Amino acid sequence: MRPGLTALFSLLFVSSLPARAQTAVPRQNESAQTDEKDAGQSKPSLLTPLKPATQDDTYHPITGRQRMRWFLTNTIGPPHLVGGLFTSAFGTAVDRPKEYGPGWAGFGDRYGMRLTGISTGNAIEASAGALWGEDPRYFRVPGKSFERRLSNAVELTFVARRRNGHYAPAYARYMAVSGNNFLSNTWRVDSEADTQHALIRTADGFAGRFASNLFEEFWPDIKQFVFHRSH
Repeated sequence: MRPGLTALFSLLFVSSLPARAQTAVPRQNESAQTDEKDAGQSKPSLLTPLKPATQDDTYHPITGRQRMRWFLTNTIGPPHLVGGLFTSAFGTAVDRPKEYGPGWAGFGDRYGMRLTGISTGNAIEASAGALWGEDPRYFRVPGKSFERRLSNAVELTFVARRRNGHYAPAYARYMAVSGNNFLSNTWRVDSEADTQHALIRTADGFAGRFASNLFEEFWPDIKQFVFHRSH
């Protein structure tokens, strides 16, 4: 299957999540919609990132619309698109894999392959997680020690919240990271379409999730500090 078609199917599949969530999960209390719509305001765009959440907040299960927003903003949100520019540029600079070649054409192929993998993995995590209420969001612990916040980023790389607010192994994420990287062997170039490379990409996927958790944990504090100092 061509990468472009895979990305399209991923988008179409995850677009059915709101309806799936409504039929699979009993209707939640209206307070669970607080992130969906503020008083006197319309619902935020599907391309609007979810508000940062902390573990001390009263937990409300993620809604179908929030899953869609999570999928879209973690797939085609500016930080993720920009990140792809750097990784694709590095791959082009070292000409790896060689089948793509150097230059802009090679850069475009590498960028497209990365985006295809991300969209497929996020679609799997969002859709599979909806079946048993796995929440893909990250929950910060501001005010805690640096060591506690660091360990929280590590823990939430491998565990996720369920509808009852308790944490459990992030099975949908395991399926997404490993499944995406092994599935992509069917359309990758020969030099990286094998089990060894799929395992390496899987490890890289969890490392990337940890890095993303670190960003979500500490960036709000860094941003506040920087803007506070500038005033």
